[in-house]
Amino acid sequence: MIISASRRTDIPAFYSRWLLRRLEEGEVLVRNPVRPGQVSRISLAPENVDALVFWTKNPAPFLPQLPVIASMGYSFYVLFTITPYGERIEPGVPGIETRVEVFRALSRLLGRERVIWRYDPVILGGGMDADWHAGAFRYLASRLSGSTCRCMFSFLDDYRKTRQRMAGISGTAPDLQAVSALAGRFARAAAGHGISLFTCSHAIDLSCHGIMHGCCIDPGLIELIAGRRLSRIRKDRGQRKACGCAESRDIGSYDTCQHGCRYCYAVSGRAGFSRGPRCLHDPGAPMLCDRLRGDETVFG
Repeated sequence: MIISASRRTDIPAFYSRWLLRRLEEGEVLVRNPVRPGQVSRISLAPENVDALVFWTKNPAPFLPQLPVIASMGYSFYVLFTITPYGERIEPGVPGIETRVEVFRALSRLLGRERVIWRYDPVILGGGMDADWHAGAFRYLASRLSGSTCRCMFSFLDDYRKTRQRMAGISGTAPDLQAVSALAGRFARAAAGHGISLFTCSHAIDLSCHGIMHGCCIDPGLIELIAGRRLSRIRKDRGQRKACGCAESRDIGSYDTCQHGCRYCYAVSGRAGFSRGPRCLHDPGAPMLCDRLRGDETVFG
């Protein structure tokens, strides 16, 4: 079993104490976001977990926990998003130079193959055209040179809940020719710094630029890190059709991230973040920013 922590929120940035407590106690409760009356009890015992996959924009608070997690017998890697948008679009995210230094520190701690750079999403509009992105990507690739082996990127998807927040910023979806041209510029910059480039959840064929379809939850990488073969690996049918990720169990909760990114699909409301569920957070509780009401069906 692969544990995703998490597509739904930034656990390393905001809830690392809670995560460590869950790992120590060996289980977590997760409410089904589609059927709230259903709660899953998921084992986190090391013998039941093939790998932990961490998603974050700011793992700085998480760095002291990583040696502890490794000593507990878990295999893991980190998907670290660094994009150049600034406070207008990512108001709660630390400055870009701070994140670059954290990325480099994380790479020194874990090794470059276990820290994956995500340049995601690519937003075209609001003064951020292809030239702007090509320059920003080239700069970041140079700063992360030697600290990562691969980069995942994708273009902004049109999520209904983010349209109002992104009004006046994102333009129309780029055509395939424009996507290919910009991707080619990314590929040349990445190759110059020893970084392999992969698309995330895009069906477009960019192999002419040396860009392959990738997967953020990658069974091949997990096998490399864990040093053993995985069994019963299946494609995650709960993700978008073009997503190549392996099946995993997500232990996060929607509407709990505090970064406030305007493009985020995991939060509701115009502001790009939700205050409600966070008031229920208890680092010692079995659920993240939630608690059992007594009328649920608990599975597992």
